[in-house]
Amino acid sequence: MEENAPSSPRERNNKDISVSEIFGIAATNITDRSLAIRHLLDETPVKFESCESLENIGLLFLLPFLIEAGLLTYRNHYEELSPGYYYIDFIIMQLAFMFLARIKNPESLKNVSPGEFGKLHGLDRVPEVRCFRSKLKQITSQNHAGDWNSELAKKWSGEEENEFYYIDGHVQVYNGSAATLGKKHIARQRLCLPGIQDFWVNNGSGLPYFYVTGQVNEKLMQMIKEEIIPQLIEDIHHKKLTPELFGDKDKPLFTIVFDREGYSPVFFETLWNEYRVAVLTYRKNVKDKWTETEFSEYTIETESETEKIMLAEKKTVLNGVELREIRKLSDDGHQTSIVTTNKKLRIEEAAVTMFNRWSQENYFRYMRREYNLDSITQYVIEQIDSEFVVSNPEYNNVTYKIKKIREKIGRHKARLLDLIDKNLKEPLEQTGKQMKHQLREREEISNLEQELDELLKLRSTIPSIIKIKDMSDLTRYTKLQTESKHFENTVKMICYRAETYCANLLSEIYKRHHNEKRDLIRSIIHSNGDLIVDDKNQTIRVCIYSLSTNRMNIALNELCEILNAGEYTHPATNYHLFYEIAK
Repeated sequence: MEENAPSSPRERNNKDISVSEIFGIAATNITDRSLAIRHLLDETPVKFESCESLENIGLLFLLPFLIEAGLLTYRNHYEELSPGYYYIDFIIMQLAFMFLARIKNPESLKNVSPGEFGKLHGLDRVPEVRCFRSKLKQITSQNHAGDWNSELAKKWSGEEENEFYYIDGHVQVYNGSAATLGKKHIARQRLCLPGIQDFWVNNGSGLPYFYVTGQVNEKLMQMIKEEIIPQLIEDIHHKKLTPELFGDKDKPLFTIVFDREGYSPVFFETLWNEYRVAVLTYRKNVKDKWTETEFSEYTIETESETEKIMLAEKKTVLNGVELREIRKLSDDGHQTSIVTTNKKLRIEEAAVTMFNRWSQENYFRYMRREYNLDSITQYVIEQIDSEFVVSNPEYNNVTYKIKKIREKIGRHKARLLDLIDKNLKEPLEQTGKQMKHQLREREEISNLEQELDELLKLRSTIPSIIKIKDMSDLTRYTKLQTESKHFENTVKMICYRAETYCANLLSEIYKRHHNEKRDLIRSIIHSNGDLIVDDKNQTIRVCIYSLSTNRMNIALNELCEILNAGEYTHPATNYHLFYEIAK
C-alpha cells in the first residue's frame, strides 16, 4: 500500500471520504497517486507549474551549489526505493531542502505548507512525516553512508588540493536509558555525560571532509592513528607508503592540526616515522618565557585584513623528540607556544594555520545551532565486539575515590598548618584548645590515609583495561546504530558546503563580514517569489522578491548574474534555470 493511501478497508469503502483525506492536503495528481498505490507507477512525473508568491523559493538558488557540492553522487551508492509515488531522487533532494530551510527534523514538516514545498520539486506536495521517515529508512537500510561520505571527501580534498587537515572530537549527549554508553567530557558544559563521540576532519576554512565515530571512549590519538590517518592516506591521497614517497626526507605527505588533547611528542614521532605525516599543535606545560628581543614582526593575511604579529622560533627537545617550537607574543606579554614536525612550513604560515583551528570550532557551533547537529535520530541498540578492549569502569571508579580522598587529605593538612601557625601567634593560655583542634585534624588525616591505603591495595587487584565480554551485564557497554545519523550528517555537510560556496560568490561589499554573508543566504532561502515555467522553451524562471535593503539586493543581483552565466539546468527535468529579482 502506498504512503498516502487509506489506512483501512473501512476507510476505502466510505464514499463520503474526501480526496484530501485519502491522499493528503494539496494532493492534485490523483491519477499517478492511484497508480502508485497499486505499484503500477514506473516513475513519478516531475512537472513544474507557474505560480506566484511561492514560499522558500530561494532554495532553488542553492540548487546549483548543492549539485556542485556533490549531492547527486549518492547515485553511485544507493539503489532505487520500493515502488511508490516518491522516488529516491526526490527524498534526498527534499532532505537537503529541508535542512537548508532550517526544518531540523521530519516532524517539523507538519508546520510547513506541503503544497508550497512540493512545487519547489515539481510535484503536487511533499510526503507526510510517516511516509518520509519510511523512505529514509529504506535508504539508510542499504548501509552506504560511509562509502558515500568517503567518495565526497576524495572529491572535496582533490578540488581544494589541501595539505592541512584539522581534527577534533565532538560529542552528542545521549539522554536515553536503553543504551549503556561511555561517559565523555563535554567541554561546553564542563560535565562528563554519556554520549557518542565523533572525530571530524575539516579544512582550514572549516569545511568538513568526513568523520569517524568512536565505539566507547577512544581517545583522539587512537582514532587518528587507527582510523583517520589510513583513510587520509589511502582513500583521499590515493598513496601507499612506498620508498618513493620518502624521496625528500623533510617533506610531509600532509599535516594534521589538532588541540592539546592529542599532545604527545612520542606520538608525533611515530606519525612521522611510520606515515610521514607532520603534526601542528599547541605545546603543553610551558613554564619558561623567551625574551622579547627574540621576537620579530611578521605580516600575515587573514580573511578580512592584513595583520602584524610577533613570532619567534627555536628547536626544542621534548621527551627525546626534536621539534620546532614557535611562539607568538601578545600585546599583554603572553606567549602562545606551538610545536610542529613540519620542517618545510614557514614560521608565519605555521602560526596562521594553527590559529585557524577556531574555524572548526565555529563549524561545530554553527551546525549545532542551524542544522541540529547534536540530534540523535536513531535509537537502535547494537552490541560491541566482545573482544574490544575498553577502560575498566570499576578501576576508574576506585581511581576517582582515590582522587577525592587525596583532595580531602590535602585540605586537612592545610587546616593543620593553619592551626600550628595560629598557635604560635596566640597567647599560651590558648595552647590547650589549639592542641585539641590539631589532634582532631591529625586523627582525621590518619583515618583518611588508612582509607587511601586500602583503596590503593584494592585498585592494584583490578585491571585498568578489560574486554567487553568480561564486563558485567549491568555495566557492559553497548552502542547506538549510527547509519541513519551518518547519512543525515553527510547531507548536512553538503548543505553547509553549498551555503559556503554561495557565500563566497557574494558581492565585495560583504568581503569583511563573513557572518553577514550567511545571514544573507538565510534571507534568500526564506524569501518568497514567483515561478514562471515555459514548457515550449524548456525554461524555469525563478523571480525572487526584493530583500530588505539595497545592499542585500545588490549582492543578490550579482548572484543572479553568476548563476545565469553558469547556464544550470534542473536535474529532474533538464529545464534551464534563470534567476532574477522580481520587479
